[in-house]
Order: sequence, then structure tokens, then C-alpha cells
Amino acid sequence: MEYQKDILCIGAGYVGGPTMVVIATKCPQYRVTVVDINKEKIHAWNSDHIPIYEPGLDELVKKVRDKNLFFSTEVEKGIHEADIIFVSVNTPTKTFGQGAGKAADLQYWEKTARQILANSDRGKIIVEKSTLPVRTASAMERILNGNPDGIHFEVVSNPEFLAEGSAVGDLENPDRVLIGSKETEEGRRARKEIVEIYANWVPKARIIESNVWSSELSKLTANAFLAQRISSINSISAICEKTEADVNEVAYAVGKDSRIGPRFLNASVGFGGSCFKKDILNLVYICQSYGLTEVADYWESVVKINEWQEKRFIQNMLSNMFNTIAGKRIALFGFAFKANTGDTRESPAIYITRGLLDERAEVVISDPQALINAEIDLEDVKDSLFFEIDPYKAASGAHAIAVLTEWDLYRNLDYQRIKEAMVQPAFIFDGRNILDHQKLFQMGYNVFAIGKAPLKHF
Repeated sequence: MEYQKDILCIGAGYVGGPTMVVIATKCPQYRVTVVDINKEKIHAWNSDHIPIYEPGLDELVKKVRDKNLFFSTEVEKGIHEADIIFVSVNTPTKTFGQGAGKAADLQYWEKTARQILANSDRGKIIVEKSTLPVRTASAMERILNGNPDGIHFEVVSNPEFLAEGSAVGDLENPDRVLIGSKETEEGRRARKEIVEIYANWVPKARIIESNVWSSELSKLTANAFLAQRISSINSISAICEKTEADVNEVAYAVGKDSRIGPRFLNASVGFGGSCFKKDILNLVYICQSYGLTEVADYWESVVKINEWQEKRFIQNMLSNMFNTIAGKRIALFGFAFKANTGDTRESPAIYITRGLLDERAEVVISDPQALINAEIDLEDVKDSLFFEIDPYKAASGAHAIAVLTEWDLYRNLDYQRIKEAMVQPAFIFDGRNILDHQKLFQMGYNVFAIGKAPLKHF
């Protein structure tokens, strides 16, 4: 078949994989190839058990795989054949050297840029899909266009705004698609080519064009604002618990203000995921680099509140279970950082688990999708843990249940049956405020929720 364009994505992870699946679905006239050096990951994408859990994703893959969507480990071949290359490689927080703990580690992105240069015999459009610091595009262009053969590359920024657990819907019906380029004739031409891809299914009114620096900064800013809302309501949840106000009622009243709105005002044990903490710390580092100390301190406080909320959750468990949890079985309901995904990156459950182990508790982890990742995250202590997919078995013999992920599964369990199999008095710590607390209290549970007065029988 003759394709209009050959599109390549380097990186088959949570961003690159779903994005290319939807592009292939919506654009049968394009050949879309996803490459990755991880052979196991590519094998999984080509199997009946794709490596990412997202509602609706598996069905889309089966429709287009081996038709106009292909998964391969042949990175160099893919680069050579591609007209447009989306780069979606990992950009973790640096753990070494200058900026350690805050700055983005760009070594994988730079290696990819040099690999693109080494395997290109003509100019290509390179699309930043990874979340990157402001002005990274400029550095990448210097690497790519510093070649002796006169091959010209244009680097375009197209940040992702996906929410895990709803990625397919976010891609098929996005709030906006942002595409930034240099404001030169060549830059605008490259930008238009990326606009053309999304215009196959996204209304033009939702496709935003900007300069490349605005595009790069918009991604960091969006995540910072969302995380800020979560930390803000979590800070208020602590006040609610002291004053017997109800954080849900406060959030509802505040969210009715049209200037504020109701989204991201659900108090919880804390935010997680691959983006929020990483992107905020990246923003902090950028601000510090430009001497904007007060701005850096402001955004860093968002992360500090989140970490404090996780510590506070453990302290609440400890103080309400008679100041000791040593030897007590604690069942964690949920380990993924949010429902409808198996992703556990920066999940509050990681910190909670380690904190409970430090107190010598016996911890059993249950989650419908994330147990494999949980074992990887806790590799160094997994011999001290139990992993059980069945929540009824996980809670059997437990002194307490801690709800850490808002899976619908946990809303609908038979908690009377669970209580009868627990050690009495039985405790529930609802870190997501998804359960019927009054009903649980009437059953005999001692119930501790985020931002609410405790319901206890002693």
C-alpha cells in the first residue's frame, strides 16, 4: 500500500504507544511505526497482552496492528524510513550532578537525537512528545543541524495532556492539541504538517499553534496548576479534620464558583504518576536557574504539601491504632497511583507501604492491575510483603484496611463479610474518600477518612 506519510515514534511507553495507536486509527492513510529498544515491551505490543492497561486501548490496537500500525525494535531502520519522528523517550529527574533531584535528565533524549542524525539521509520533522524543559528544542536543533551534510531538521513541540485511565478518550476527544515551532518560514511549515495529522479528527478550533518555547512551558505549567489544586485541597483537609468540617462539602461549595470549578478538588492521600512531581521539580529548577527564587519556592511547596499528606496518613494510622502497628496486618486496597491504570510511578502507595514496614507492620497489597509493578517498585523489601489480587483474602485477618486507589471495585465489596474475617476492632482508613463511611461505622468499623471527622467506637 502507498502511504501519504511515514510516521515514527521512538518510545513505546504510556505516551508514545497510545498516541500512535489513535493516530493510526484515525489516519489509515499514514504508516505508523512505534520502535523501542526494549524487546519485551515490543513483543507485548505485538501480542494479545499489550503492556499498558488503558480502557479501550486493546480493542483499538487489534483494529490497526499490522495494517498501518507496526511495533518494532528496528530503531535505525525506522528512523531512516520516517518523514516525521515523534520522540517519546524517558526524561526522569536527575539523580546525579548539577540539578540532582530537580532537573530533567536529558541523556536519553540527546542520545536519541544523535541516533536520528546518524540514520538520516534527508531532512525530517522531529516532534517533542516527551515533557522537556523550556528551550530544549533549541539544544536539539543545534545537535541535529550541526551536521556536515547540510541536512536540515525542524524540531516541533507537541506536548501530551493525557490523563492515565482515560488516555484513549483524551486522545480521541482532546480539550486541545498544542503544537509549537520556531516562528520562521520553515518552522511554520513544519508546524502545519503536524497540524494536518491531528486535523484528521480534531476540530481546528481545538488545535493551538504557538512558538516552541510557549509550547514547552505550557506542559510544565498545566501539570503544576493541576498538582497545585490537589495540594491546596489536601492542605484544607487537615484543617477539616481538626475543626470537624467536611472536606467534600467544602470542595463542593468552592467548586461551585465558576472562577474555580470542581475538578481536581478531591482530597486524597496524595497525587502520584510520572508527571506531576517530576514536572514541578523541573519547573523549580528552571526558576532557580534564572534566579527566580521566590517563584521556585512557591512551586516547590506544592510538592512538599503532597509529601506531608502522605506522612500524615501514616501518622493517622499509627495514632489511631493505639500508637503501634507492629505485627499488625494492614491490607492496602490499591497500589496504582489512580484507578483504571496499572501505572505505579510515584504512587503514594509506595511511600505508605515503606512507612508501614518501618513501623514493623505486616503489609498485604491488593490491586486489580498493578501487582506486577508493585513488586518491581518494592523489589528491595518484597520478601517482607504479601501480594494478593483478591481483596477478601487480603483483608482476612487484617487489623486495618487502607484504601489507596479509587477503583470502583472497592466501592462495591461486601464489607460486612470482610469485617467478620478481620481482627477486632476493625479499622478502615479511606485515603480516597470513596466509601460509605456512615454505613461502615454502623457495621462496627472505626472509620478515618481524609478531611472528615473520625467515626470511631472508642
